[in-house]
Amino acid sequence: MFSPSIQHLLEDKSGSFIIPASRIAFVEDDNPLYHAFMILTRVKYSKVPVLDSKNRVVGLLSLAMITNKMMATDKINFAQTTLEAQLHLLVDNAFLPVVDNHGVFQGLLTRREWIKAFNYVAHNFENKYQVKQI
Repeated sequence: MFSPSIQHLLEDKSGSFIIPASRIAFVEDDNPLYHAFMILTRVKYSKVPVLDSKNRVVGLLSLAMITNKMMATDKINFAQTTLEAQLHLLVDNAFLPVVDNHGVFQGLLTRREWIKAFNYVAHNFENKYQVKQI
């Protein structure tokens, strides 16, 4: 039991205990796990709320839960990720391992090589494709 003085001070500050939803990182229940992984690693939270399409909390998700899910998966196939997924992962990682369908290491996808490829596209897009000037 709190003393009356402490109880009163706590009640005065109770409005500041809550961080507004607008300032909280969360994932939606239909987001892929890699998205949740990116959110958790970027904001360095131990857990994030999972919301449905109506912003109702349907659970909490942690890095440990994602790791357990990954470890329970027989096949983690990094070779078949989308370019968008690769780019998102390379934001916080200098490289990604690439494996074949049997899990055999094939090499590394590096942030440096991705940036070089993007640089090539940025400088050669108009030469390769007809772009109408407005």
